[in-house]
Amino acid sequence: MKVIETALPGVLILEPRIFADERGCFLETWNLDRFAALNLPTHWVQDNLSVSRSNVVRGLHYQSIHPQGKLVRVASGRVRDVAVDLRRHSPAFGHHVAVDLDADSARMLWIPVGFAHGFAVLEGPATFVYKVTDIYCAAGERTILWNDPALAIDWGIAPDAAIVSAKDAAGARFAEADVFEELPA
Repeated sequence: MKVIETALPGVLILEPRIFADERGCFLETWNLDRFAALNLPTHWVQDNLSVSRSNVVRGLHYQSIHPQGKLVRVASGRVRDVAVDLRRHSPAFGHHVAVDLDADSARMLWIPVGFAHGFAVLEGPATFVYKVTDIYCAAGERTILWNDPALAIDWGIAPDAAIVSAKDAAGARFAEADVFEELPA
């Protein structure tokens, strides 16, 4: 597995090796020994899957209680995946990285604890699959406004074409968001 660092410390692009022939392809999406050797999480508590049509934007989500690291990938379609650094004492605080993910490349994105996460569907329907390192906690669920001008995220779709849930449309501005003063041990 090839590991590519992004502009945000700790956020990594993972490129698995794809074995392809006339029948199709095979790849490993997770391997305990490989992840341990790369100092990536080896304990996952939940797997999630969402299916979204073109122009859907989901996010920016995080949990202040039971914060989650996420390993995300796309099984079909194409998305622009975004991570925003919410670690107050990070040199990258308030910065974001956007990575296009699709089924053909099989690229994955590792987003550690301390980041908000979201994605926009560039080609749908998109099947988005992800593992998380901690349980879902409704009391700790937080949303930052996906189109906050302070973040200036290029979602890859026209803002007036974005399909956003009522919850995401009512997200907090970044300046008002609960951020991580310290990360849990």
